Amino acid sequence: MRYLRLYLYFLRFSFSRAMEFRLDFWFRIVMDVVFYVVQIIFFSVLYNHTSVLGGWEFPQVLVFICGFFLIDALHMTVFANNMWWLPILVNKGDLDYYLVRPVSSLFFLSLRDFAANSFVNILVASGLMAWALLSYPDALGGLRIGTYLLLLLNGTILYYVMHIAFLIPVFWLHSNRGLGDIFFAMTRYSERPDRIFKGYVRRTLLTILPFSLISSLPARVLFEGLKPELLLHALGVTALLFVGMTLFWKRALRAYASASS
Repeated sequence: MRYLRLYLYFLRFSFSRAMEFRLDFWFRIVMDVVFYVVQIIFFSVLYNHTSVLGGWEFPQVLVFICGFFLIDALHMTVFANNMWWLPILVNKGDLDYYLVRPVSSLFFLSLRDFAANSFVNILVASGLMAWALLSYPDALGGLRIGTYLLLLLNGTILYYVMHIAFLIPVFWLHSNRGLGDIFFAMTRYSERPDRIFKGYVRRTLLTILPFSLISSLPARVLFEGLKPELLLHALGVTALLFVGMTLFWKRALRAYASASS
């Protein structure tokens, strides 16, 4: 309950601050809507030249990309601002302020800044998701849709875990972004159906660097039916990476050269 009350304070402060900067509020909404439109147009152009891509027809790919839109909107709203500040705090020695708080430093640094000016984009992405599901030509069923939404939530957590894991090396590298630029370059794999990749590349994207687990595997479960092995694989990989990330974080804190050292 203490953490819940703290997070509610984060939310209240973030919304009050967002209302003070109206231009930034609307700019973020327009920027993300443009991103959504560009992605839909991109796949529409591809399907003008082929009827199937990675084993999926256009209605299936539309659901898939709308799922990624929702995950991206959740990440940008809940985590992204905090991830942007992390390398700056480490390099300036300002991380001390967060380490002395009587709460988990990972919780505080990951969730303290809720991007209220991106919250509307969650509503937009949710609307696009509802439109894609309602326009899907075949019946999907409540169980499949419920499992799909659960796996999208899992994909959101996985997206966060990998993002912060790519940033943690800043404790040793002291670069201005850690390996964040590499992470964002690799998120392109999350925006493509996993079956367009072959061999070891696809296996890597489903296990070691599981970008295809973020939104592609949930879509496969939705279209192909609930397969326990796929569900266990997605949840298991996320759990293992989360534990690995927390251990990596604790190791990084031991290497942190604070402002007082």
